[in-house]
Amino acid sequence: MVAKALAPSRSLLLAFWLAGGVLLAFLLLPLLQMAASQTPARLARVAAMADVRAAIVLSLEAAFVTTLLAGLLGVPLAYLLARTTFPGKSIVEAVVDLPLAIPHTVVGIALLFVFGRTGGIGAAVNTLFGYQFWGTLGGVIIAMLFVSITYTVNAARVGFDAVDPRLEKVARTLGAGPWRVFTRVTVPLAWHGVLTGLTLTFARSISEFGAVIILTYYPMTAPVKIYDLFLQFGLDDSSAMAVLFLAVALALFILFRYLAYGRRAAPGGRV
Repeated sequence: MVAKALAPSRSLLLAFWLAGGVLLAFLLLPLLQMAASQTPARLARVAAMADVRAAIVLSLEAAFVTTLLAGLLGVPLAYLLARTTFPGKSIVEAVVDLPLAIPHTVVGIALLFVFGRTGGIGAAVNTLFGYQFWGTLGGVIIAMLFVSITYTVNAARVGFDAVDPRLEKVARTLGAGPWRVFTRVTVPLAWHGVLTGLTLTFARSISEFGAVIILTYYPMTAPVKIYDLFLQFGLDDSSAMAVLFLAVALALFILFRYLAYGRRAAPGGRV
């Protein structure tokens, strides 16, 4: 006989709703106040600026490429961490989590030593291929990838952990090869975790400022352009661009979250 779960008391729910309401107000109030301070004329004027539109497009482009790279590099590592045990595994896990503990300005400085003009990789690529990471889209992507890859690896690992290894073994006994099992069985079953990680990576990438401004500065991403407008013109233009950028980023983020969770939330869907 299965015991029924105890329903939370009303006092407990009330206390938790109160705490949650305070948190939601803390998160929403500054953003709503910023949006309410704008006028249609100011938003239209700032949106008409070519450099503002270019910065927003650059951020989206770089974040999409970063997310793709995070999937190609982070998902395999997540699978290894979920399915294998090896010497130094705890060290690898610590390295994966390291970007969360490093200030992003420090990240930018550290990346300069590798991808900058005199950095080992930066100088070699510039000499061999005539391409430089500083001041280019490539530098922006590198900075974004460093600060955001953790989210893909950790979320995908949780997704792989939730997949029963016996299902993979059954597929192998039926004649499927390891690559086919991974792509046709494991990844589809872990897809929500993988997509959640990619969504968080995209969100973190598109908002990155500290590492990008030190490694590249130009071309300006949207966060860097907002900072530049603030230095030049104060709150009016910078806050207007911030609202425009926030609207674009929020729309994409809601779309990605729906793709990750929408079906499970639908009637008859999995919970």
